[in-house]
Amino acid sequence: MQQISEQIEACRDELIALRRDFHRHPELGFEEHRTARTIEAYLQDLGMRTQRFAKTGVVALLEGSGPGPVLMLRADMDALPVTEENEVEYRSRNPGVMHACGHDAHMAMLLVAAKILSQHTDAFAGTIKFVFQPNEEIAGALCMIEEGVLDSPMVDAVMGLHVWTPVPSGRIGITAGPVMGGLDVFKMTIFGKGGHTGVPEDAVDPIAAAANLIQTVQMIQTREISNLKSTIIMFGRICGGTKSNIIPDQVELEGSIRFLYKGGPDSEEQPTERFVRIAEQVCRTHRCTCNIEIVHENVPLINDLRMATIARKTAADVFGHQAAVIDNVTMASEDFSEFSERVPGVFMFLGTGNAQKGTTVSHHNPRFDIDEDVLPNGVAMHVHGALNYFNATDNGKGGERTAQHSSDR
Repeated sequence: MQQISEQIEACRDELIALRRDFHRHPELGFEEHRTARTIEAYLQDLGMRTQRFAKTGVVALLEGSGPGPVLMLRADMDALPVTEENEVEYRSRNPGVMHACGHDAHMAMLLVAAKILSQHTDAFAGTIKFVFQPNEEIAGALCMIEEGVLDSPMVDAVMGLHVWTPVPSGRIGITAGPVMGGLDVFKMTIFGKGGHTGVPEDAVDPIAAAANLIQTVQMIQTREISNLKSTIIMFGRICGGTKSNIIPDQVELEGSIRFLYKGGPDSEEQPTERFVRIAEQVCRTHRCTCNIEIVHENVPLINDLRMATIARKTAADVFGHQAAVIDNVTMASEDFSEFSERVPGVFMFLGTGNAQKGTTVSHHNPRFDIDEDVLPNGVAMHVHGALNYFNATDNGKGGERTAQHSSDR
């Protein structure tokens, strides 16, 4: 471990330079063209062959000392449609686009981990599949899966890591079981009958229906689903009306439903189905009609117990003490869940919150930034996590994939 630690430390400047280069040149989902070329060139310089998936995704294989399981290490690539407000040397040069979630750091850490692991192929038997995934914000993982990223060779287990400002620098969150929420996004239009606000009885008011609906659907979380099963229903956009004395014909609403359980029409909880039922009935009560569109964006991210155990042991060694390893669960969603739904996986939260450095700002905020001193620990988690996975795997057998084919939902 000492030799690897020294090699990682020797790459510190390169690691930070990579992160800052990605940060200066952010690109939106499926538009990560410069990003993909940079990743390909780096991996090819290490002697790896690269392959494209889902337009801008990059995949490379590293063979160990002999046959064995296939471990996938994944980093996401896309930036967000955010205008950066940080006054730093590495500020985004692409107007209106910013790495406001840390994906720049993810790519840099995985590239340097690939470099270190390529120097230690004699330390493991099996294959490491490095996956750089586009468009994490909207279904990029599923696109890669449909194109066969979990096949040829078939992946046995997967590890991922996210820098996380809510977790203090020097700590890492690793929890078995559900750690990130499933996500359904809804768009709905409530139809009424326009009229004059001075004669409301001659109109059918969709604004009143919308107000009642927003309040009533909250009952799902407290009266229809156990409080022990985390559920959040949030409205993020309301649009209706043109003037203060006009009752509009319609109102548009958009929002999200998040949950830390399977969800879906076959589940016991059925959060989205309950939402649709109540929304339709509230609209009917107000003499309105409605149209509801549901997009199922992410399934819940559930960490495999065995993979989480390996990761927690790795973290205690990397950080030097068990107290650095904490539990962390969030209702935010991540499409890494598409991978971990199909193969045993673990997703970790690398703490980067440092008040003195101003890195406690929320993800997706225009002033988001990270504590770059944590990046070597992220590399170490990739490197030692991979080696510990292979060492913990008996007789060359990896984790067992689900019976469901990788391209199916």
